[in-house]
Amino acid sequence: MSRESAASGEAVVLASANPKKAAEIAAIVGDAMHLIPRPDSVPEVVEDADTFEGNARLKAQALMIATGLAALADDSGLEVEALGGAPGVHSARYAGEHETDGDNVELLLSEMRDLEGTVARRARFCCVLVLARPDGSEVVVRGEVAGSIATAPRGEGGFGYDPVFVPAECG
Repeated sequence: MSRESAASGEAVVLASANPKKAAEIAAIVGDAMHLIPRPDSVPEVVEDADTFEGNARLKAQALMIATGLAALADDSGLEVEALGGAPGVHSARYAGEHETDGDNVELLLSEMRDLEGTVARRARFCCVLVLARPDGSEVVVRGEVAGSIATAPRGEGGFGYDPVFVPAECG
């Protein structure tokens, strides 16, 4: 997000309660915004839109309405070409509502087990951020990273599908 799209130091409520995601967003945003953690009193928002942008908008608007402040929300996920774009907007709950990141990765790898070749393993990681302001204005930013799905988890750290998503530039 450019510094022109958000006033320097603008107070913005972060919609994500995920501490790892919040830390990533804070590192990217830097001084462009004064991020305020999601208040515990704001209930989870049902993410029932069929696009990343739709889900991010639902969360940003709900937090903006609940707090009266500008709110920044994201929705992101993995789209695997051979799986018709799945897990897509269901990435966080791919293996089930209460399953872990590891369960999601395990299900993905089992569904891809019989796929051979780099074309069959093509994927992209997508992320959409929506900044909703009380005056009704919003900023929407979408980013994508092309890559592929490894045949087994690798590396240390990360979360979500990080252990199996290999960005194209990392080959």
